[in-house]
Amino acid sequence: MSVIPNYNPRQPSKTLTEAEATIIIKRIASGEFLNRIAADFDVNPGRISEIKTGKRFGYLPRPFRRK
Repeated sequence: MSVIPNYNPRQPSKTLTEAEATIIIKRIASGEFLNRIAADFDVNPGRISEIKTGKRFGYLPRPFRRK
């Protein structure tokens, strides 16, 4: 069994930037699954959902309807 140096399972998700949020919004609009987008950005899928609903980065334009 190998040990990953400096690995901390309790480490919080990384903070997304406005530029990353814009990319995420476009990917959501294209129909990609939220969990796959989250994996690409190394964040929890809930973070992507918050962007989708406008809870985070709500001021950025969205090409899809919020439910």
